[in-house]
Amino acid sequence: MYDHFNRRINYLRISVTDRCNLRCRYCMPEHGVELLRHQDILSLEEIFEVAKVATDFGVDKVRLTGGEPLVRKGVTRLIKMLSQLEAINDLSLTTNATLLFQFAQPLVEAGLHRINISLDTINPEKYKEITRGGDISTVFLGIEAAQKAGLNPIKINCVVKNSSDEEDAVQISNFCRQHQLQVRFIHQMNLKTGEFSKVEGGSGGDCSHCNRIRLTANGKLKPCLFNDFEFDVRKLGAKEAFLKAVEFKPQNGTTNKHGHFYTIGG
Repeated sequence: MYDHFNRRINYLRISVTDRCNLRCRYCMPEHGVELLRHQDILSLEEIFEVAKVATDFGVDKVRLTGGEPLVRKGVTRLIKMLSQLEAINDLSLTTNATLLFQFAQPLVEAGLHRINISLDTINPEKYKEITRGGDISTVFLGIEAAQKAGLNPIKINCVVKNSSDEEDAVQISNFCRQHQLQVRFIHQMNLKTGEFSKVEGGSGGDCSHCNRIRLTANGKLKPCLFNDFEFDVRKLGAKEAFLKAVEFKPQNGTTNKHGHFYTIGG
């Protein structure tokens, strides 16, 4: 399906939860956030229905995000459900990898194709500071488990403040080269002020070729991360909400005054 700017919309990013087991400084406030009520979060069946409708309109690429998707109960079952949709030829997940050592093999067995791991430094103390208490050794265990399970490619998402020449980014690049991982550098974004740029090593941030629609954890289909438009799948139905999301997809991102990365999924 094409939008008004002749961009083929074939990519659905699904935030399965607003919850996370880390508190990264650029994503969440220090004292946490007001979490969504359980009844406001889409069930696995509701998520599947949106994905199924999306494939009817040409979506063939699906990524699960969060929050941290691996804290969502039943995430492997959801992967299994989505893997049954024959139209999907790229089924992936973005994770902080702290729980991945437990989930890598079950995710592969459920039908996951590949994985992206958020990692901004390989320095244990800096990692603990950035994540407000995270243990980087669990991430390394997760990467090893993902490689053993056969997830390929494994991409590392590294957030940088200014450039990929920063010390931590250079160390991440070297780490990825040593461990046969792919790396993408994402400049720190700000929804409220509209600060974003093209991803180094990836396709994100390029409005002229954006092919994405986003589903939030509480059931809003968003045509753009940097825009306040959203369409409720529970009120409109999955089909009508998807069609409206494509219809109202803007030519360029501007600002998002009400959203948060932990509910939309970055």
